[in-house]
Amino acid sequence: MADEPFETGAADVIPLPGRLTTEPKPLSAHLVGVCGSGMRGLAELMHGLGWNLSGSDLNPPPESIQSLMRRGFAFHQGHAAEHVPPNVDVLIFSPAIPASNSERMIAGQRGQPELSYTQMLGALMHGRRGVCIAGTHGKSTTTAMTATILTDAGLSPSAIFGAERCDTGCSAWGGDGDLFVVESCEFQRSFLEFTPQYAAILSVEPDHFDCFNTHADMIAAFGEFASQVRPDGLLLTRAEDAAARVAAGKCPAPVITFGWTMEADWWAGDIRRTGSGTRFRAFRRGQFVTEITLPLKGKHNVLNALAAAAMCFEIGVSPAMIRHSLAEFPGIRRRFEELGSWRGVTLMDDYAHHPTAVAATLEAAREKFGRRRLCVAFQPHQISRTTALMEEFSQCFHAADCVWITPVFAARECVTDEPQTVAEELVQRLCQQHVSAEFSPSLDQLVTVLEDKLRPGDVFLTMGAGDIDQVHHAFTRRFSRDSAPQREFGTLHLAQGGRPRTVLPHSA
Repeated sequence: MADEPFETGAADVIPLPGRLTTEPKPLSAHLVGVCGSGMRGLAELMHGLGWNLSGSDLNPPPESIQSLMRRGFAFHQGHAAEHVPPNVDVLIFSPAIPASNSERMIAGQRGQPELSYTQMLGALMHGRRGVCIAGTHGKSTTTAMTATILTDAGLSPSAIFGAERCDTGCSAWGGDGDLFVVESCEFQRSFLEFTPQYAAILSVEPDHFDCFNTHADMIAAFGEFASQVRPDGLLLTRAEDAAARVAAGKCPAPVITFGWTMEADWWAGDIRRTGSGTRFRAFRRGQFVTEITLPLKGKHNVLNALAAAAMCFEIGVSPAMIRHSLAEFPGIRRRFEELGSWRGVTLMDDYAHHPTAVAATLEAAREKFGRRRLCVAFQPHQISRTTALMEEFSQCFHAADCVWITPVFAARECVTDEPQTVAEELVQRLCQQHVSAEFSPSLDQLVTVLEDKLRPGDVFLTMGAGDIDQVHHAFTRRFSRDSAPQREFGTLHLAQGGRPRTVLPHSA
């Protein structure tokens, strides 16, 4: 491949030469804001591809960065111009890092290329066969499934997705093959940095109200994403999603569909519950392909698995390998993740922050736990989303027995008292729908309430894209602190594959 500029489309960012993805010698990168979840994954990916890396962050290094440090990653806590190596090939910055950052400024003065997180992913896709999974719901799970199947099939893809696998704790890896599997998000139209050979649009629903003025704007962005699929590739899209089909109409490559009915190219039938998950049969254009036993609950995960199976089959993976890989898929963190138990209460956590996802998660909980009392703590995410979808949020909690709503996690928003007032309005709307709902003004107060209200046999489920999962940390701290020496505790309980930080004392 000849040296050629990688066009980022951003006038204030220095283009990254194409040689940086094809040069045989080891190359170097400095990652600013490396402790964010996406940037951590990118560091793991690039390390696996042989890059020499350094990075900085205001926060102390999490376990994943410490693992990279043991393998030669140079980490600096805080930001300073001297942290940037003088001969680094490219500086990569997270979305939270402004142009005024001292490390970005010194790179600019030196003429060192600067790329955002997604621009770097686009550069790494240069010369590889990109497999991009987009859509409002299911991106992380479907991307992880797709990457896992391709890896198990021996194709050694590189991959990056938005949540850690429950078994390994990794969300990215570098492979020796030419496939590159990337979770592709519509936020700020970042997925337009990619020119994939294979792509999927799982769904298109109103979501990022701080980025798209109308639903039509959002559909247009997905259409532009579809238009960037290479003509020699393919686009997979949801048959029952009208907006996704409209967007897919812009694709120059063949479009195949997946869904519930025989009108789709790929469809799932004979869906049955198992003790640990779901079993279904996958059909392609009227022909039976394979039966998949999935260790995950919920019809939404059937669709995720069907999309991953269809994508991998079209790439060339055998049905037997798809069946084997999905049967062993460990799941990803914060996606209906069972964390353990405390005093006979089963602890669950999920990332759901959109009404469709909330309803799907509660449906999966009812499927898994039957008539057990389902207690939910929900932290709305963003004022704009919660306000725009207030009616939908008020209708999606009926499967829960009791609900606590915390103040809105106002990500990227300037607010005064809106986090509380909007959350209180949601509580009022839920009560009008005969849902047992209460407002909790803080996570600390929620823990106090839960200590009194939860009882053996309950299922306690936290949901939200903010820091609601910290409730489980607070449980651990609260009960460790309040346990008097004379108080006796029984065995600690932790679900297989759960996070050690969620182990809570089980009262004897």
